[in-house]
Amino acid sequence: MDIVTIIVVIVLGIFVYAILSMRRKGPERPEDPQSTRTEPPPSGTSQPFTRKGRGYGKWIGGGLGWAFGGPIGAILGFALGSMFEGMNTGQYAYRGTSRGDFAMSLLVLSAAVMKADQKVMRSELDFVKSFFIRQFGDTEGARLIRMLQEILKQNIDVSEVSVQVGQFMDYSSKLQLLHFLFGIAAADNLYHPEEVALIEKISGYMGISQADYLSIHAMFVKDPHWAYDVLEITKNATDAEVKKAYREMAKKHHPDKVVHLGDDIKKGATEKFQKISAAYEEIKRQRGIS
Repeated sequence: MDIVTIIVVIVLGIFVYAILSMRRKGPERPEDPQSTRTEPPPSGTSQPFTRKGRGYGKWIGGGLGWAFGGPIGAILGFALGSMFEGMNTGQYAYRGTSRGDFAMSLLVLSAAVMKADQKVMRSELDFVKSFFIRQFGDTEGARLIRMLQEILKQNIDVSEVSVQVGQFMDYSSKLQLLHFLFGIAAADNLYHPEEVALIEKISGYMGISQADYLSIHAMFVKDPHWAYDVLEITKNATDAEVKKAYREMAKKHHPDKVVHLGDDIKKGATEKFQKISAAYEEIKRQRGIS
């Protein structure tokens, strides 16, 4: 998008926002009984809403979000616009930092995975809530969950979002993102085929190799050969090859690779690193390697 187009989008957004603001702040008029009548809540909600409360902030947010953040920005902008009335502090801004980009990408892709089996389970929501709070702290975690609830109402183009992530995120961060998505898919202690299939598609669109995808897949969906799959080798590998594979995987997935994302993400990467070590120990046990 060229600079002229961006400027036009910004000016148009500001102009529309100003008009809507003036309409909201205009002189008081006698209340029209029909303008505030309560309508049945839309599907999936429990609270009634009124005609008077509807606005266009989500469309402005979505348009400006697309201008600056591509498909991810559009989804987040739409969600933020929907939450406009409670956003006076601007605390939900899409910051564009490495840590912020990772959190926002995880937020959008988490919503896609949760909806993959056509239903969002309470157990999944509870898990994701505890996950975000554990990873990002109470305050930021609560904000992310409120955004997630808005994003879940939207249609998400997984291919466009994943390609955008693949273009702008470093490889180590993408591996960690994939690891987190599998954790969310396992929230209810089940791996639904639709969710696993979607994660595989996300992995491919992000540019993650099939070997790396299968390695992380094996950390969660275990079979008799899981330890070998984690290390990206076969049962025919020699002991020397096993040791070499472990060293290479430990280097590729070392928590320091994502230290730029903050201590909370590094903690999650440490859990992944421990699974690689567990796979190596399992093979050593099977083979009697000291």
